[in-house]
Amino acid sequence: MDRIMALKTLDIDALAAKTGNLYETVAILSKRARQIATQLKQELDEKLSYFEGLGPEFEDPRHQEEQARISIEYEMKPEPTEIAIEEMLRGEIYYRDASKERTEEELS
Repeated sequence: MDRIMALKTLDIDALAAKTGNLYETVAILSKRARQIATQLKQELDEKLSYFEGLGPEFEDPRHQEEQARISIEYEMKPEPTEIAIEEMLRGEIYYRDASKERTEEELS
C-alpha cells in the first residue's frame, strides 16, 4: 500500500521567527524529529514483541493479520519531521539557547 503525501507549503519565516535563526530552528526540529522517531520505534517494537515469543505451533493467520495491522498503523502515521514542525508552530517545543545563558552569566 503506497502512501501518497500531499505537499504542504511551509512558512519558513514563521519557523525562523520561533528562534530568531533559521539554522537554529532546523537543528531543534531535527533533534525533536529524532526523539519522535525513537519513541515511535519503541512503541512499535513493544506492540510487536508480543508475537516474538510465539513459536511455529502458534502461527495463526489471525496473529499475522494483527502484526500486519499494527505495522500498517505505524506506516500511516505522519513522519517524525512533520510532527516536529507542527509542534514548533504550535509552540509546544521547549528549547534554550546555552550561548545566551553563558553570556548572561558572564555579565553577572
